[in-house]
Order: sequence, then C-alpha cells, then structure tokens
Amino acid sequence: MTDAHTASSREHGPFIAAIDQGTTSSRCIVFDTDGRIVSVDQKEHEQILPRPGWVEHDAAEIWSNVQEVVAGALAKAGIGREDIQAIGITNQRETTLLWDRATGEPVHNAIVWQDTRTDALCKELGRNVGQDRFRRETGLPLASYFAGPKIRWLLDNVEGLRERAERGEILFGTMDSWVIWNLTGGTEGGVHVTDVTNASRTMLMNLHEMEWDDRILSSMGIPGAVLPEIRSSAEVYGTAKGVLEGVPVASALGDQQAALFGQTCFAEGEAKSTYGTGTFMLMNTGEKVINSYSGLLTTVGYRIGDAKPVYALEGSIAVTGSLVQWMRDQMGLINSAAEIETLASSVEDNGGAYFVPAFSGLFAPYWRSDARGVIAGLTRYVTKAHLARAVLEATAWQTREITDAMVKDSGVELSALKVDGGMTSNNLLMQTLADVLDAPVVRPLVAETTCLGAAYAAGLAVGFWPDTEALRANWRRAAEWTPRMDAAVRDREYRNWLKAVERTMGWQEEEQS
Repeated sequence: MTDAHTASSREHGPFIAAIDQGTTSSRCIVFDTDGRIVSVDQKEHEQILPRPGWVEHDAAEIWSNVQEVVAGALAKAGIGREDIQAIGITNQRETTLLWDRATGEPVHNAIVWQDTRTDALCKELGRNVGQDRFRRETGLPLASYFAGPKIRWLLDNVEGLRERAERGEILFGTMDSWVIWNLTGGTEGGVHVTDVTNASRTMLMNLHEMEWDDRILSSMGIPGAVLPEIRSSAEVYGTAKGVLEGVPVASALGDQQAALFGQTCFAEGEAKSTYGTGTFMLMNTGEKVINSYSGLLTTVGYRIGDAKPVYALEGSIAVTGSLVQWMRDQMGLINSAAEIETLASSVEDNGGAYFVPAFSGLFAPYWRSDARGVIAGLTRYVTKAHLARAVLEATAWQTREITDAMVKDSGVELSALKVDGGMTSNNLLMQTLADVLDAPVVRPLVAETTCLGAAYAAGLAVGFWPDTEALRANWRRAAEWTPRMDAAVRDREYRNWLKAVERTMGWQEEEQS
C-alpha cells in the first residue's frame, strides 16, 4: 500500500466525532481510527452574570452553537455523515437546566457549576448534620457546586414551575442530557438520558446502586418525574437527527472523567491531572466506592456498557495556571506565561522561598476559606528567579498533597501521573512534578484528552475499537519525566512546604455581619 493511498483512505474514514460542550465554548472534533485529530470546529457562547456570584448560560444559544460546530467540523474534514460511525458527548459538569418537554424551550437560563446562589440553601439542607448529610450515598459534600440544589432553587424561584414539574411537563438535565435530547429529535422523540458520571455530580444518585435516591429527592424537594434515565457512559442511546441523521449517539462523560478515559487510566491506581487555571486530578479506584476522609470527592470514573462501574477519587486545586498569570499581570515579573520557565531555570533551586497561593482559601485537602496566600522563607538572597521557581513548585507540591490524600484514602500507590492541559508545555514544571511525586509523569501526543475520551467511549460502544486494550495501544506518549531528586531533599522540601501552608491559615477572621 502506498503512502498516498494510506492518506486518501484516512480521509474517507471511517471516523468518530466528539462534541465537547464546555463552560466557555462548544466544539466538535473528528478522530480517525488511530485516535488522531482530523478536524476541529469551535464556538464560544455568552457568559451571563446577572449578579455577583451568579453565572448563567443560554441553553438555546448553546444548542445552536453545537449544531454549527458539528456541521463545521464535517465541512473542514470534507466528509459527510455517512463517514461518521458514532458520536460521543463530553460536557461541563453540574451545570443545570430545566426545559419544557412539549415545546423544548428552557424555562430559565442554565445555572452554571461556578454559580454560588445556592449557598444558603445548602446550609439549610445540611440541617444539624452539616456538609456531610448526603456524603455516604453520593460521595459529595453539600456545596453550591452540585446540580441537585440548583434544581431545587429553580423549582422554588420560577413561577408555577414546581406544579408543572410534578405534572411531568418539565425535564431536567446537565448539558449532556440537553445535547443528547436535542440531537436525537428533541420534541420529536428525543431521548432523555444521562450517564453515570454526570448523574454522580447531581447529589441525587446513590453511588452504590447507580440509581436516583428517593430519600434524597424527598429531602431536597425534587420530583422524580423531571429526572433523566441513568445509562452507562458507553452505549448507544439513540440515533441523531439533522446534520448527523442516522449516526448513533453512543457516549456521554463529564469532562474530567472523559479526560481520565482519554488518558486510558483503566487500571486501579492510574491517575490523570489536568493543569489549567486550576487543577483537577482523578485517580481510578477500580470497582470500590472509597469514601474520602481527606477532603476529596468520590465520583464515578466511567461505566462501559453492562460492565461494572469504575469509581474514582477527585481532588481539585484552586490556583495553578492562574498563579503564573498573576505573576505576569499583577506583578509584572514576566511578560508571557512561557517566560516563567526560562526565569525559573536560571537558578538551581528556590533559594529558600515558598509560595502558597491560597488566594481564595485552600481547596483539597484542607477546605479552609480563612486561608490567604503567603510567600515564606524570604531573605535578601532571594531574586525574582527564585520566586518564579517557587511558583512552579507550588503547583507540584499542591499536586503532591492531593496524591497523598488519595493514597491515604484508597491504600493504592500512585503508579504514574498522566498530565494534560496548558501548563504541561512547561518542561521544568513536569520534571518538578516527577521529583516531588517520586513517580513518572507522562504527557500524551493528543492534548485534547476530554474529546478523545468521549470519542473512545463512543467508538467502544459501536465496535469501532474492539476493547480498552486497543485504546491503550492507540494512546501515545509524547514525553515522560522520571524522578531525579534525592529522597532526603524531597522530604526536607516537603516539610518546608507544609510549614508554609500552616502560615496561610486563620488569616481571614470571621467577618462581623
């Protein structure tokens, strides 16, 4: 077979497409059988900010953008719907929408995951038990982050909505459900489903039974009639109408779980970390639901068809990439994000300085909203190059703390960390991560791991790829870093880091109302 022939056969497919309905934009990526990107189309949508702390999206605008990027990705690849064997969905998690079953019209803007309007409601729902009231069943603390309290807020605040919901006229969905319902026909027979990963972020699903929990529904005052059917992450939910007429809609995964899947973390102890503005780290814990006593979330990693569900522990860090932006924009110490690596590489070590970026308190594993950022260990010896190094080390040490919490909760050692996201282009940071974790750090060839995960799951559902082993073979590493740091140095530096973290706490005193 000639090279020219190989190239032309690749253009004619078959292909898998993935829709990524994200927080700021929607996009569609077409992949070939090697898991390589054939084409991409993307479109941003409006961020609606009606009050401080409130964030909304117009779901109708999002659906129209999704249709546009799907058509755009096919056009750019020069292919038709007959070349696409299946389509997968990945989405911003916890963003909550209610719509009218008969008209397909949203009853209110979608309430986005970052929105904090349900703070007071969450405190009220905690009653005398507090944050952990539903944790045993759902793996989640009561927080404004999750979808359940957002549904309750809409039912309480949109005129006449509760009555309509109880009559079965209203449907609830996270963005996966909204896209799938519309994709499969909407008011003309659209399928109302969600997958286990998205359902596990509502606070309404029992992790052990994989079903909606009636006791929690009645505690939260949510009628079961609005809820979608819970399905696995990789199976055919229905077939598409419109641009993709007849193509099987075959996967759904929340974005961080899709990245875990796209990074082929199929074995217990395998973990991925996505380095963006903040950082999300997920570790596969196999078929065991592990309750966290160290400030992590317990979530569903994925479920393939009829196989048993695979669970994960999730840890989030508030400030990683945004600390580099802060050094650039507020401090003016660097002119571009890439420059931090050059500056930090000009010195051997941090010169004794440690930077804990608790700008909005500390997230996992501490959950301390009274903490504020500190730079500790300053002497006259310290230069801006040492500070640049301390900034990169902050991301590495915060990852180490999440990893330690995961190992403590699960009893499973971290075998390797697969990384993705914008910060992974920083090679010094990657080496520092390997050093402080004392584990290999691996960066993949295809950086779009969320879309790739949705494509992999959809491909498995229709036999485009035979099994997860084929996906592992398909996944390619671009680079790997192995630990080079002396154990004694690692232990000393970690002790110093933890000392610096202690200095951040109790800074913000309780405000008198």
